[in-house]
Amino acid sequence: MKDEKVEKIPLSEAVTHLLEECRMVLPGIQALFGFQLIVVFNPAFSEKLSLTERGFHLTAIGLIVVSIAMVMAPAAYHRQRDPESVSEGFIIIATRLLLYSMFPLMLALGLEFFLIARLITNNVWLSLLLALALVSIFSTLWFLLPRSRNLQRLLAG
Repeated sequence: MKDEKVEKIPLSEAVTHLLEECRMVLPGIQALFGFQLIVVFNPAFSEKLSLTERGFHLTAIGLIVVSIAMVMAPAAYHRQRDPESVSEGFIIIATRLLLYSMFPLMLALGLEFFLIARLITNNVWLSLLLALALVSIFSTLWFLLPRSRNLQRLLAG
């Protein structure tokens, strides 16, 4: 990693990469949102989940909506603020919105995984443990890996 070659790219390329990353993340989040909405109309939803668990599902839906809004915000911001040019400020704002959108997404995935695991195992503690393990994996890959040279070296071999 010491001898890693780094090349600076122009702002126009940076914004292209950034918006492509937003377009790559958005369909997955939207698909999850669609499934979240459909499950509510399944009779088993009310029969098999407690009121508290249905509240967890509603919370997960809200977190997904926040995540979608954050991923879509850079395009709306750019179109309204300065559609004819690109600035470093825009890159910083858009990058932060995309990065921060991963946090509510991670929590929503953890909540939904907990609910699914609880339905499959019928064991709250095992389901909680599995959901926490999943959230730990996401937080490690999405937040710790980019900031930890040791993890980067480990994965680089």
